[in-house]
Amino acid sequence: MRLVAEALRCAEARGVERESLLAAADIAPATLASPRARVSPAQYGKLWNAIADALDDEFFGQDRHPMRRGSFVLLSHASLSSRDGAQALSRIANFLRLVLDDLAFELDIDATRVRIRLIDRDEPKSMFAYATAFILIYGLLCWLVGRRIPVLSAHLRCPEPAASDEYRLMFCDDLVFDEPRSYVDLAPECARLPVVQTVASLKTFLREAPANFLVKYRNPDSLAARVRRRLRQLPPADWPDSDRVAAALNMAEATLRRHLKQEGVTYQAIKDDLRRDLAISRLADTSETIAEIADALGFAEPSAFRRAFRKWTGVRPADYRRAG
Repeated sequence: MRLVAEALRCAEARGVERESLLAAADIAPATLASPRARVSPAQYGKLWNAIADALDDEFFGQDRHPMRRGSFVLLSHASLSSRDGAQALSRIANFLRLVLDDLAFELDIDATRVRIRLIDRDEPKSMFAYATAFILIYGLLCWLVGRRIPVLSAHLRCPEPAASDEYRLMFCDDLVFDEPRSYVDLAPECARLPVVQTVASLKTFLREAPANFLVKYRNPDSLAARVRRRLRQLPPADWPDSDRVAAALNMAEATLRRHLKQEGVTYQAIKDDLRRDLAISRLADTSETIAEIADALGFAEPSAFRRAFRKWTGVRPADYRRAG
């Protein structure tokens, strides 16, 4: 929710009222009262577009030179014909150098990491500005090469924000603040990965942007995606253990766990994310009682569902439903 608050703050600083933006994003104003409440990627994507439209700035007014509406479309086209990840990153950095005045990007590639340096012209940027830049660059790069790229570390000049745990989910666990220089290190293999997207796939990507890359990129052909599709076909109460999922996918359980780890997820995390999304959908779109939703999602007791939902969103299920 801190990302929502920061995005709104950028808009309000330039005279745009939050009420119209929240309405455009289908976000209930009452949810802003809970710092741990969550919105869906689709909702945040709508908010992102509403603010970019209102300001005619896809960087939310965080640079002296606005990133005019349509810049990301041109950036995507400019990087599409790149040979590999390294060339794509170079083109992205060069394009953004033409668009932004206060923040520049340089590449430093060696055998151990691909380092993206974030160079401030003057004082350090805010955490939200660094995060906005990271979302644009990382989201586009992951899509171009067709896989989620591991983020090894991130060192930033800004002080640690109150919601640093949210930013660690966005970047990585090794997120350090008050550093003399800002940079993000990616896994070295991303430099050699070929660009696999086409003009046809770009149309779909841009139509769904930015919701499709506001969370860490999900390759629709990845093992995690296959597991998610299999679970969606079953009622949550019937979701199998990992050994049975592995057998259904013709692999050993250890192989399943290893490949999921390489993709940055676990089987339990996949189940938790799906349960959370289903819970939010049922609370918003049905008249089912809390007990009925808990039972449908495979919880033994409504109290267990209430505890899980509060852990996921920061609010109780009943409060979330009233806020919506």
